[in-house]
Amino acid sequence: MKLNEIIEMDKKYYMNTFGDRTPVCFDYGKGINLWDIEGKKYYDFLGGIAVSAVGHSHPKLVNAIKTQAEKLIHCSNLYYIEPQVKLAKLLVENSCADKVFFANSGAEANEGAIKLARIYFKKKGMPEKYEIITLEKSFHGRTLATIAATGQDKYQKPYSPLTPKFLKVPINDLEALEKAINGTTCAVMIEPIQGESGVNLTTIEYLQGVRKLCDEKGILLIFDEVQCGLGRTGKLFAYEHFGVEPDIFTLAKALGGGFPIGALLAKDHVASAFEPGDHGSTFGGNPLACAAALAAMEIILSENLVENSEKMGNYLVEKLLELKNKHSLIEEIRGKGLMVGIQLNSENAVEIKNKCFEKGYLVGSVGKNIIRLLPPLIISKEDIDGFISTLDGILSDI
Repeated sequence: MKLNEIIEMDKKYYMNTFGDRTPVCFDYGKGINLWDIEGKKYYDFLGGIAVSAVGHSHPKLVNAIKTQAEKLIHCSNLYYIEPQVKLAKLLVENSCADKVFFANSGAEANEGAIKLARIYFKKKGMPEKYEIITLEKSFHGRTLATIAATGQDKYQKPYSPLTPKFLKVPINDLEALEKAINGTTCAVMIEPIQGESGVNLTTIEYLQGVRKLCDEKGILLIFDEVQCGLGRTGKLFAYEHFGVEPDIFTLAKALGGGFPIGALLAKDHVASAFEPGDHGSTFGGNPLACAAALAAMEIILSENLVENSEKMGNYLVEKLLELKNKHSLIEEIRGKGLMVGIQLNSENAVEIKNKCFEKGYLVGSVGKNIIRLLPPLIISKEDIDGFISTLDGILSDI
């Protein structure tokens, strides 16, 4: 099909939740590159929004999916599943968690975290503790509960009244958090590094203070690492930057290397609150998803992609800071590893994103003044140099 035919069919048959999309349809990918149906090559600096961490069509990931699909795609969680237990073991052995539950997305993983925190106190005979405090500018998903948890009005207003008992406070304001904690609070839910609102970092002092507060008040600490987890920030898990371990944390995006899967992880004393019948999923943790995620995890670990994320992330920020010194349009560069936000002094973010696209570079924009970069963890200096040169030219033209 031609692009105009695909666009016409989309407008006719697909619910208009994405508006007018970027006018391209990709045909195949390899490494950091994508090719559209007309054969044009692109450099993917968005990574499917932090999903394609191991690059496109990694042979080990493709082979794992093909091999498992030929054997068994799905069976019920009423039965034991070998790739599921292998993946759970790998995640536990490399994290602070003791137990894992698999879902189909980040939103589902966060739903599970919310349910686990609430049932934990219910099982302890404290049913009055069910409120969860989240941060302003956070993003936790698109379900009704995770929209309520999200700290951005634009996502919440269309669905009011919201699921009750979610309270939001400013990021990095420990005093505000302490004042918000009350007799009904069961948990604090935080992205260690916020993604969807433009790469906003919590501070070490803040997260360590939050951990201390949670311990003192007897409430749970939940980390949403759906976007910032699995090597994205230069550590396997973002919490490692802060010297803080959560009671519960969630993963998705990069976990399957592009195949849909989410994970809810918890320490044993919390995980044990889930008993048979308390939670479940028809598709979550199926053989194909777990085989894909197992391969993606093994690639991240065996090919030193966490280390590459840190090294290339530092190089990318260094080069962006050089552009900042050259171009007054750039106000600030922030991020960790390969999770980077470019704050602009102007409202040119969408224009810059579109010009990058025209020149074969895929980047994201947040609002009118932030460019977001989430390239695959396999990125090289040469890839970064090409992007910096292109962005330099675009900023000079503007």
